[in-house]
Amino acid sequence: MALPTDPTSSREDTLAKRRAAEEEALLREVDDAVRHDDLRSFGQRYGRQLAIGAGVLVLGFGGFLFWQSRQEAARERESEAIVAALDQAQAGNFPAAATSASPLLEQGAPGPRASARLIAAGAAMRQNDTAAATRHLSALAGDSSAPRALRDLATLRLVALQFDSLDKGQVIARLGPLAKPGNPWFGSAGELVAMAYLEQGKRGEAGKLFGAIANADSVPEPIRSRARQMAGVLGVDAIPDADRFLQQQQQQQQQQQRQNAASAPQPAA
Repeated sequence: MALPTDPTSSREDTLAKRRAAEEEALLREVDDAVRHDDLRSFGQRYGRQLAIGAGVLVLGFGGFLFWQSRQEAARERESEAIVAALDQAQAGNFPAAATSASPLLEQGAPGPRASARLIAAGAAMRQNDTAAATRHLSALAGDSSAPRALRDLATLRLVALQFDSLDKGQVIARLGPLAKPGNPWFGSAGELVAMAYLEQGKRGEAGKLFGAIANADSVPEPIRSRARQMAGVLGVDAIPDADRFLQQQQQQQQQQQRQNAASAPQPAA
């Protein structure tokens, strides 16, 4: 037989649950009110500063995008000017090449400005304007913002241009760092330094350097061939492996014959 339920206990449980729910709802309302009041107070206190900060960030980002677009447009203009100058130089129109390169000589970025100075110097040399070529090469050689390889090339060309008038000690001092195995300009710079040694009467130093150039695989063959001949004249054996040398000469002759055959006009059918 089941025990009778206690109606009083059930009613008290229901009332307790209702009170707990009401208290929880009240606490949520109080919490929401406090948060709203905190946010309103925070907004009143810092809202202006936040708005100004957000505006500064938006303006700064917009300014960066504008600067970036200007930089890209400038690079495109510089590239177009360099390409135009090179095309005109290859076509033999050296005055036009110098004109195309001239806007970059003072206002271009370091890389394009260095390229423009080389083009302007080359155009001046082809027009026998030694003074202008010297001016452009000197400016590039002394420009610390230019790429190192182009500065070294400008130094090399400047010394070659002034070789006859320079003291040979100056030639050696200026090109000595470039006239070392492994340097990209070793062949050309070493050839000039070796010639300077010869004019100083230092045949031993000249022959040794010519021999090093002749045996450097990274040096173009025309320069190696001249160095090999000069080393032989000075009594330096620049052919350590005669068999290998003869084999290389045969390969070069065969390659030249194939190139001549390919470029020869074909007989009419």
